[in-house]
Amino acid sequence: MTTPWGEVGLTRFPEDPRDRLRAWDASDAYLLRHLAEEEVPLTGTVVVVGDRWGALVTALAGHRPTQITDSFLGQEATRANLARAGVEPGAVRLLTTQDPSPERVDVLLVRVPKSLALLEDQLLRLAPAVHAGTVVIGTGMVKEIHTSTLRLFERILGPTRTSLARQKARLIFCTPDPALERPANPWPYSYALPDGLGAVSGRPVVNHAGVFCADRLDIGTRFFLRHLPGPGAGRVVDLGCGNGVVGTAVALADPAAEVLFVDESFQAVASAEATYKANGVPGHAEFRVGDGLAGVASGSVDLVLNNPPFHSHQATTDATAWRMFTGAKRALRPGGELWVIGNRHLGYHLKLKRLFGNSETVASDPKFVVLRAVKRG
Repeated sequence: MTTPWGEVGLTRFPEDPRDRLRAWDASDAYLLRHLAEEEVPLTGTVVVVGDRWGALVTALAGHRPTQITDSFLGQEATRANLARAGVEPGAVRLLTTQDPSPERVDVLLVRVPKSLALLEDQLLRLAPAVHAGTVVIGTGMVKEIHTSTLRLFERILGPTRTSLARQKARLIFCTPDPALERPANPWPYSYALPDGLGAVSGRPVVNHAGVFCADRLDIGTRFFLRHLPGPGAGRVVDLGCGNGVVGTAVALADPAAEVLFVDESFQAVASAEATYKANGVPGHAEFRVGDGLAGVASGSVDLVLNNPPFHSHQATTDATAWRMFTGAKRALRPGGELWVIGNRHLGYHLKLKRLFGNSETVASDPKFVVLRAVKRG
């Protein structure tokens, strides 16, 4: 990426030479050009929220910024990109959305996230640290910035306006108003599940902001819960766990099960742990933020339950699903099983047959299919 401070080499994580998706977009470049052209003072505590692959903090590393992200993969990409750029260790402070916010923010740069709820939560958490002199600038692609986005900035921080669009990207300018009466933070949000879902029927679910379908149970998970395998699996992984309702259902139905909850989202794993604890489940559980099943010993798992995402931000891709499936095959013991829920049109059965040599349809309806693949030998 060409920046006012020179060329910056950037990759996503995990790095894959076949990946055609860039680690930056026009909105990153637009913000950096604006900072340089308008000579925006980058002094004091510079905080960058939602920097997807570290493009912003890598370019601004000389100003010793703090990055706040919900993505483990994004944080790992940032580490790699900073190292590639020769940035000294510690020059950029890396925080997650679950860490305490900085006590003072003098410059706040926001890469608008896909989730309006996550933006709301982060602005509310940072608002006490923002003062009248804080420079607040948001950035995003035109299709990502809506009236509701601007209203959030205005309601939480102060008067807000937008720039003209350039290369389908737009900037958001907000003038902090310390006298503004801010709303209470509604996150995390909790609700009771409906009936007809087996062991978790009527049970509480806890969702931190940004978790998929945080205010209701999505129809895919609802279908999956009705067709989960029976007790006796042993060590079970809820892979891409989201709010952890699937793994919690397994633990409630089988107290002898050892459940590992894994997601690349810090918000999701915090939600899963809160859901599990809210249900007072007996037995053993582990909660891990990471890149799928990387770090899980080969042949150590009996059952993997997976509802893979098919989007990476705005891009549609099956790369994440393929990594999850290959990781599951490695982690499963011989005879272990991978159960997958997905939209019928995604054709996951073809990928499972190619990888495992087998794929069985457990249940289906006009929209979803539950598939089962067994690791042979």
